[in-house]
Amino acid sequence: MERHINTPLNYEIIEDLKAGDYVYLSGIVYTARDAAHKRMYEALLKNKELPFEVSNSVIYYLGPTPAKDGQVIGSAGPTTSSRMDKYTPLLLEQGLKGMIGKGKRSKEVIESIKKNKAVYMAAVGGAGALLSKCIKSSEIIAYDDLGTEAVRKLEVKNFPVIVVVDSKGNNLYDTVVEQYKIDLKIQK
Repeated sequence: MERHINTPLNYEIIEDLKAGDYVYLSGIVYTARDAAHKRMYEALLKNKELPFEVSNSVIYYLGPTPAKDGQVIGSAGPTTSSRMDKYTPLLLEQGLKGMIGKGKRSKEVIESIKKNKAVYMAAVGGAGALLSKCIKSSEIIAYDDLGTEAVRKLEVKNFPVIVVVDSKGNNLYDTVVEQYKIDLKIQK
């Protein structure tokens, strides 16, 4: 199913998304990679505030290349999501509702997605130059010293993603493999 949704996310939006849905996301999305996640995690452990309101937000696992003249942002492809798995359950407990990256998530993250009614979406790896065209503004809001891994506030319009893990824990990566096995048996 194809969906056009706006951020911030809420329970009604998330409840309606299913693994395998194509989504065109518009609104505010925050970026954070490994180093920024580590800082946010440590801040939460010390009861400190995070650099943005996490509740109902979406984090894109992104470290963009520098923007060229006339560009809002450089290439904006996703990074491997599993590198954030250690930090993700605590952020989900704070109300994070969406994550965008690439690749599989750990069993603990999937359980936390279910428990906290969130969603994990994938952007196409290797398509960073095309994805950057959906980013209308980019502003560094925290951890500037991290360079490309600084936390950014992005405004996106019709940013294409696919729901990989929905709020019920259905995992597209698992269901596609199972369907492939069924298709192979039918063909034989």
